[in-house]
Amino acid sequence: MKRREFITLLGGVTAGWPLAARAQQGGKLPTIGLLGNDAAVWAAWTAAFMQRLRELGWTEGRTVAVEYRWSEGRPERVTEIAEEFVRLNVDVIVAYGTAVPTLKQVTSTIPTVFAVAIDPLGAGLVASLARPGGNVTGLSSTQLDLAGKRLELLREVVPSLHRFAILFNAANPPAALEMQDVLKTARGLGLEVAPLEIRRAEDVATR
Repeated sequence: MKRREFITLLGGVTAGWPLAARAQQGGKLPTIGLLGNDAAVWAAWTAAFMQRLRELGWTEGRTVAVEYRWSEGRPERVTEIAEEFVRLNVDVIVAYGTAVPTLKQVTSTIPTVFAVAIDPLGAGLVASLARPGGNVTGLSSTQLDLAGKRLELLREVVPSLHRFAILFNAANPPAALEMQDVLKTARGLGLEVAPLEIRRAEDVATR
């Protein structure tokens, strides 16, 4: 996701923050639970996040607290982190799209904003794009048709192509959706596809 998209997202998060959360009792600061994949990978986005907070008048440690957590590519960590955010009683959770289904299972009350999702409607993250409903909203980068377009381009570059394999993460909803588009396009082009499913890093070594 581009830096400016992340900044735009953050503007929406803070603008929609309930005023009650800004004036909590007992000296507790409004708290953001930020869930990312990897601290190093998210460094630029985290910096943009904090910059936008400052532009909106929120200073970490003075007017707002941020709890950073990283799943490190381990799905089970998302559940652990979600449960921790509930215990910490954070006011809002900012996360990546594929973490949202787990977050929804753990909490249906804490406002949750996903930084980006390929198909939030198809993945069941929201009820509709116009009216997300529930406690989840965020940015959509719906571009499933690009998967099929890439296949069409590949066929043009390699006219002799008849059969090929695709390695994809079946545990990743967007990847599964893209695979459906690839299979549909492949049938139209008369191509044979051999999908190779993986669900964890260890599965790659067995392929």
